[in-house]
Amino acid sequence: MPENQRTKRWSAEVTAHSDALDLEPKVFEKENPAEIARSLKRSAEASDRRKSSPFRSAMSMLTFYINRAGRNLPAERKQTLEAAKGKLRELFGRNR
Repeated sequence: MPENQRTKRWSAEVTAHSDALDLEPKVFEKENPAEIARSLKRSAEASDRRKSSPFRSAMSMLTFYINRAGRNLPAERKQTLEAAKGKLRELFGRNR
């Protein structure tokens, strides 16, 4: 891959090959926010490479994906992913 393409796609590489979590394939494409949250929770709790708590690792990966996809995300997709944040908080017992 040429250098300019590599730098443009670094976030996709991080999402696919995170050093902290082994994500389920296409986890961020799921339609149900609860399924996304459960998958991230499983990945975070199973990881022995993460540097912080499972909650922080899972939330960081979700936030990273939302931020990197940014303006390319349709509003409906962004709503689903934002709802997954709330579900993730519930799963970890961290309600606001």
